Amino acid sequence: MVVWQVADTAKATYAVDDYVKFVAIQTETAVRHIASRYPYTSQDGSVLSLRDNAEEITERLSAEIADRVASAGVAVIESRLTRLSYAAEIAQAMLRQQQASAVVGARMKIVEGAVGMVQLALRRLEEEDVVELDEERKAAMVSNLLVVLCSEQATQQVVNTGSLYQ
Repeated sequence: MVVWQVADTAKATYAVDDYVKFVAIQTETAVRHIASRYPYTSQDGSVLSLRDNAEEITERLSAEIADRVASAGVAVIESRLTRLSYAAEIAQAMLRQQQASAVVGARMKIVEGAVGMVQLALRRLEEEDVVELDEERKAAMVSNLLVVLCSEQATQQVVNTGSLYQ
């Protein structure tokens, strides 16, 4: 959305054929230019993005539109990004990226929790003197617990009747 006014009637009349059409074209060009320079959202917040830094981007958009329409004697009073829509394939790619980020974040939480539970189990077994585990058996127990705790499907119980050393 752009609010503008004719600041110099002579320029608006003589510099361009149709200043209303000129402003519309220059505004669309500026929006496309700004939208192509910045990502929709930033993964880590280290770069400006259309979604997360709307005010800064809007200031840059206003300045660019003002520069583009000044030759026609038009002054920009205000501009805002009110709606961003993307082509279907771009929107789908953005959605996949958001979903992948959510899955990775959830997996990190699951692993963090599972590691804490494994540490607690080993510590409790040691403190309560339930069983004495050598390093190889600890490694097997850690592996089994992590598989059970991090698995998306239910796990099958296996009764081990042998020994790790057979």
